[in-house]
Amino acid sequence: MGNSNSSSVNHRFTSASRAFTQKKLEDLKSLFSSLASQSQSNDQYVSYPIFQAYFGLSGSLGERMFDMVTQHRKDDKMTYEDLVIAKATYEKGTDDEIAEFIYQILDVNGNGVLARSDLESVLVVVFKSVFSTDAESSDYKEMVDALLNAATFSKSDDGSEKGMSFEDFRSWCSLVPAIRKFLGSLLMPSGQVRPGYQVPHLLYQDGVDSDRLLLKKEYAWHIGGALPHHELEEWKLLYHSSLHGQSFNTFLGHTSNTGMSASVLIIKDKEGCVYGGYASQPWERYSDFYGDMKSFLFQLNPKASIFRPTGANNNIQWCATNFTSENIPNGIGFGGKINHFGLFISASFDQGQTFSCTTFGSPSLSNISRIQPEVIECWGIVESSNEQDTQHNAMKGTVLERFKEDHNMLKLVGMAGNSNE
Repeated sequence: MGNSNSSSVNHRFTSASRAFTQKKLEDLKSLFSSLASQSQSNDQYVSYPIFQAYFGLSGSLGERMFDMVTQHRKDDKMTYEDLVIAKATYEKGTDDEIAEFIYQILDVNGNGVLARSDLESVLVVVFKSVFSTDAESSDYKEMVDALLNAATFSKSDDGSEKGMSFEDFRSWCSLVPAIRKFLGSLLMPSGQVRPGYQVPHLLYQDGVDSDRLLLKKEYAWHIGGALPHHELEEWKLLYHSSLHGQSFNTFLGHTSNTGMSASVLIIKDKEGCVYGGYASQPWERYSDFYGDMKSFLFQLNPKASIFRPTGANNNIQWCATNFTSENIPNGIGFGGKINHFGLFISASFDQGQTFSCTTFGSPSLSNISRIQPEVIECWGIVESSNEQDTQHNAMKGTVLERFKEDHNMLKLVGMAGNSNE
């Protein structure tokens, strides 16, 4: 039996080694030797306390990761072969292999079912790791509940508490990319900036009561899970309906000519639901849909989900003002089609709509389709200087973009019959 297990491990190690260059294998060997030396094991293995300290993993999540890496031997010893096999699967594997690895980390009972209670404890560890180790579990209960409310629990092993199957887990990960990024970066050294750990710094004027703001740090982290690193440094409050007045023209005045292209629009309606959209392009007057596939819709409360473009159509972003045609409703929005938007706020800023749409594969973002905004908020994405220079150079010579509105006007005749959603 022992020889059979040894042969299996050697085969897996040989296969895993092929995922790395010789230089990377040498780096892993050096890392292992350093950690083994700290473990005082004569360079034979790495102990759990040293593993935990190096990777910054604590509590049940750290214990489960160590158990997975050591292939469930329960001997408190991580070998070099263990490290290479785990790294190859967890970092170099296919999306399905990586998802399966993460799923097994979370499956504390090893029964192929993730109970909601198990995931609650994991999410608390996630939030304490990302924000503050001194916080109480109750401080994150609202966001933990919102994230889990977006999940499906369709499987039960004994007829009691239903759990999340592997397919449920994969679907959930697509809705909560920040969680997926966090769980996918656990074997990175704790000193590095890990994906899933980044929280934008929120900038707003002195004297503004943070309790009045819709955007909490937990919300920013959730939304940021769908954004690249250079858009996660600073977000600046551009408009807040309670501070600046509930006016479309005021909104456009505060969000135009800011030097920031992308923004995050957040709405709280009179049903108490909080949701919005990330706009990759500035809010500018057009007579048709515009934007690109970087934009997305999101929910924050009572569910926390992100809905990226499906590619079904290009009806991404909408901003129309001072048009008199019924086929060009004045206001701002995302997705769907004319008068059946994925999200839309009318120019009066006191009513809107959110319908299911194929543009983002999203449901109605609220409890009702016809909404009444209570608070509207917009944050500008402050990009790193290097990224701004890159985009500035890329925009040189694109003079024809200035005539996009005129081009869109030519399409107006056929707009009323547009059935894209």
